[in-house]
Amino acid sequence: MPEALKTLIVDDEPLAIERMQILCARIPRINLVGTATEGASALRLMECLEPDLILLDIQMPGMDGVSVARTLADRPRPPALIFVTAFDEFAVAAFDIAAVDYLLKPVEAERFERAIARIGAPASPGARPAPPAPAPWAREFWVPHRGGVIRVRAEEIDLIEAERDYMRLHIGARSYLLHETISGLERKLDPAEFVRLHRSTMVRRDRIAGFRHNDAGVWEAQLGDGRWLRVGRTYLANARAIVEKGRRNRSS
Repeated sequence: MPEALKTLIVDDEPLAIERMQILCARIPRINLVGTATEGASALRLMECLEPDLILLDIQMPGMDGVSVARTLADRPRPPALIFVTAFDEFAVAAFDIAAVDYLLKPVEAERFERAIARIGAPASPGARPAPPAPAPWAREFWVPHRGGVIRVRAEEIDLIEAERDYMRLHIGARSYLLHETISGLERKLDPAEFVRLHRSTMVRRDRIAGFRHNDAGVWEAQLGDGRWLRVGRTYLANARAIVEKGRRNRSS
C-alpha cells in the first residue's frame, strides 16, 4: 500500500468538512491530521502539521483558497493540492498552480478516490522536486465536465468561440466551456498554430480550407468541415498572412 498521506481539510462550511471527513475515512491511505475554516489559520496549521495533502476550498472569508495555494507553491516541499469547491470558474487558476485535481461539490466517493490515486508517495524530508521546465505556449487546458474537470489538448481544438465570460472549445462534434477571455487565450496559444479571425473567434490554422469575399463584401474563412466564419476587418491581415504563406509553400 502506498505511504499514508497526512491530510488537512480547509473549508469554511462545517457540513462540507464533515462530508470530506467521511470520504477520507473510507480511504486507508489518508491520515487526517486536522481541519481549518479559513486560509490564514490553515497556513498556521501547516507550519506545525506539515501535511502531505491539502483538500482546499476556494471561496472562503479572508484569504481564499487560490491565495493559500500560491503561498504554498514557494515552499521547499509544498503539499499536494486538491481543490474542492462548488464553483467551476476557478479551474484554470487551480491548474496554473499545479493542483492534483479539481473536484466539484458534492464530491462523489468514486471521483474522490480517483483523485487520491493520482498522488505519489510523500517526498522525503529535505527533498525538493526539480521545477518543471517552463513551456512557451499552453499545450492543454482543464475544463469542467460532468462534476469534475477533464484535460483538453490544444492540438485537438478546431475552433474557439467567445460566449460572454467563457470560451467554447470545439473538438469535432464535442465542445467544452472554459472560463477565460479570448484575449487571454490568444496570449497563451502558439500563434504558429492558432489565428484570430474575429473579435469572438480563433481557429487552428490547419483547419482552414480557404477564404472568400461574399456578396455582402465580407471576408469569410472556410473550415475543413464546410463551415464559414466571418473574418473581422481588424483581423484581415491575419487571413492574408495565411494565404501568402500558402502561396510561398506551393512555389517552394
